[in-house]
Amino acid sequence: MRMFKQLSFLLLILGWYATSQAQVYKIATVAPENSVWMTKMRAAADEIKVGTDGRVTVKYYGGGVMGNDRKVLRKMRIGQLSGGAFAASGIVERFPDLSIYGLPLLFQSLEEVGYIRGQIDAELMKSAEDSGLVAFGSAGGGFAYLMGNEPARTIEDLQGKKTWVPEGDAVTYASMEVMSLSPVVLPISDVLTGLQTGLLDYVATPTAAALLLQWYTKVKYVTVQPIAYTIGVMAVDKGAFDKMSPADQQVFRGAMAKTYAEFHDINEADNIKAEAAMKANGIEFIDPAPGALDSWAGLVQESNRKIWADGEYSPDLLARVEKMLADYRAKQ
Repeated sequence: MRMFKQLSFLLLILGWYATSQAQVYKIATVAPENSVWMTKMRAAADEIKVGTDGRVTVKYYGGGVMGNDRKVLRKMRIGQLSGGAFAASGIVERFPDLSIYGLPLLFQSLEEVGYIRGQIDAELMKSAEDSGLVAFGSAGGGFAYLMGNEPARTIEDLQGKKTWVPEGDAVTYASMEVMSLSPVVLPISDVLTGLQTGLLDYVATPTAAALLLQWYTKVKYVTVQPIAYTIGVMAVDKGAFDKMSPADQQVFRGAMAKTYAEFHDINEADNIKAEAAMKANGIEFIDPAPGALDSWAGLVQESNRKIWADGEYSPDLLARVEKMLADYRAKQ
């Protein structure tokens, strides 16, 4: 009996020690507390904790409290954070190839995006890992549309007007310069103020984001032309990720990948609902002038290729995607 009690005590101590040595992964996100995104991420964290018998726990810092994407990356480098949820433009310094999806006017439809993602997503996730990040799939945010207080049907309508560019989005900045526009770089947290004060005349964003962030209250027109596809990714520093056992890594990957697949579906549905809500609030959805898209696309395509050639991207990726798109369109 005494031996049994000693053994039980030893097991209790060992169990306490294992729990006390649990690895905590601190992940930053701009998702607001109590949002559906945060609710689902917390569910994934619970799944990871249960699936690893408490060896791995995830702690989220929501609502952007850890700062913008650049600050999150810096905190990852010094070990203050393990990872974050990023926009493609916000993670370009560590994961440049993800920018392929956000190239202006590259895609014409969600079907095209889906086709290309099916061809290269796995390649991009490997590219991220080679650069020191472990990504768990990506969630499409839908197409960004141009929004402002005046109708924008041609390039001439936009020239001289101040148009928002997200921090770190060198590709979009270069495209606007080529079209002789006036890009204004601001963090996402300052865009609403920019629209209120006249610092910005136009923004390009998916309808769901415009609704969620209240930007729609400061615009009257939306130009119905996909400007760029938006995408987000959850990424963890590979050094931190490698501290997990292979079995725990598999649990972590599975829970996060499933969550981001759900985000993708939620975002598509939310964009449809947001468009209806914006129309109900009197916002007018207008088409570009006939022929306007051809002039935009010609200029932007040249800019995209130059940016890709000059940047730290996989050299042939853009050319391969353009070829795949041409083949896809020829079959439609």
